[in-house]
Amino acid sequence: MNATTKKRIVLKIGTNTLTRESDHISRGKIEDIANQVAALKDKYEFIIVSSGAIAAAKQFVKLEGNGKSINVKQALASIGQLHLMRIYQENFRELGLYISQCLLSYSDFRSKSTRDNIVNTIDILCKNDYIPIINENDTVATHEIQFGDNDKLAAMTAVLLNADLLIIATNTSGIYTRESIEKKQPKTITNVASIEELMNEIADSKSSQGTGGMRSKVEAIKIANSADVETWIVNGLEDDFIIKAANGSSVFTKISKTLIH
Repeated sequence: MNATTKKRIVLKIGTNTLTRESDHISRGKIEDIANQVAALKDKYEFIIVSSGAIAAAKQFVKLEGNGKSINVKQALASIGQLHLMRIYQENFRELGLYISQCLLSYSDFRSKSTRDNIVNTIDILCKNDYIPIINENDTVATHEIQFGDNDKLAAMTAVLLNADLLIIATNTSGIYTRESIEKKQPKTITNVASIEELMNEIADSKSSQGTGGMRSKVEAIKIANSADVETWIVNGLEDDFIIKAANGSSVFTKISKTLIH
């Protein structure tokens, strides 16, 4: 456990969760997240890694150019980040919760002094009851736009901040076995024996709105597990998905601190 009396959770919210698999950011889903953070704030300290900036922008603007090009996506992220944070702020503030924005890129993790600055800043925010909401700095970096929907960024953040738990909220009830997917009867892998076994089970498909998929989540699991950070893959489309996972009333994939690689 970290130095505070509360357990530190890094909560990653994917685009499909935030949009409820639609073309628009769901205010109801962000309200659901806010309600859960408010209910659990006495026991847990939350740091949120949020996707959804591009999806937020698409609700308000249509830019000239190829909508699938990286440059257009970067511009959409720049526009959408403001709208996304406004929706977070409005919903969290109604419950007396305060948020802050932190934009990171992978280059920020390379320098010790920069890593120290990130830790110090977020520690101060948390101590003063501000919830950091982190996204990749998409206007200058492109990795998560192309490949991971912030899964890897969330895992690196959890390791850097010495989190007790990484929760990745997605649009499935955890990671399913390959056989169950092929039979169209999804069955969740609840107990993970090894990373290699998990890699053999996953499919390569990506989610509809996000850029991730189960492969990027397993890569995130590897990063977190290497630093003994427990990881949960949960269905963020459900209401109260954090609370249900914490009290054992939902089915999800739990990756304990130390696995066989």
